[in-house]
Amino acid sequence: MSHLPLEMSAASLAWPAWREHGFAFGVALALHAGLAYVLLNLSHQAPMPTPVSAVITTQLVTLPAPVVQPPAPVAAEPPAAPAPAPVPEPVVEAPPVEQAELAFKRVEQERKEKARQVERERQLRREETLRQERLAREEQERQALKEQQLAQARQAEVDRLAARNAQAAAAQAQADSRQYLPIAKQAPDYPARALERKIEGECTVAYTVNAVGRVEDPKVVGDCHPMFVKPSLAAAKTFRYQPRVVNGQAVAVANVKNTFSYKIQ
Repeated sequence: MSHLPLEMSAASLAWPAWREHGFAFGVALALHAGLAYVLLNLSHQAPMPTPVSAVITTQLVTLPAPVVQPPAPVAAEPPAAPAPAPVPEPVVEAPPVEQAELAFKRVEQERKEKARQVERERQLRREETLRQERLAREEQERQALKEQQLAQARQAEVDRLAARNAQAAAAQAQADSRQYLPIAKQAPDYPARALERKIEGECTVAYTVNAVGRVEDPKVVGDCHPMFVKPSLAAAKTFRYQPRVVNGQAVAVANVKNTFSYKIQ
């Protein structure tokens, strides 16, 4: 068998099959064309009116808190029917007069609070001033006490120096007195007229002890009865002393005193 006859027999076999399905294909194509026409007419219809939105208006109303009733006591008998719920009282706004009174009270309270604050600040300043004055007084007292203590210390030092100088002077005077100790002293004669009249007394004579230990320039000092002057001066002139020696040299000593006592035995 040749190749050409095989191709012709295949074409002859496929033709009847295509003819059988052609009708079904035509029907499907007609349905699609009709559906497209209907959709095209529907898309050109008149526009529908815009729907109006409904608006709901709300208002907030404040109601007082409901009064809570205390629980009923438990009893053996069956519970009673529940009490009706309390009807809330309407909110009544305060009249303008009460609001003005409240505002006035609030302003008055603020004014009093401010006055109290000012008074507290004034009291604090007064206390601070008193504290500063107290500190100043205490400082002055401390300074005065310190100065007093310093003055007492200085006075004590002066007193110690004076006592030391006095002791030194006394020691020097004692040393000086030892250097011109009397060697011979003769008692004066009691005046006869004084004995007759029983007159007693004392007479002090001051004089100078010269470098050789003799008395020079005797004089009566103080109160002395006239009857005792002459015998006192005469007795003083007879005194003899050990001369005072300074740096190995005898010197005179002035204002040496001696008191004569006149008493009748």
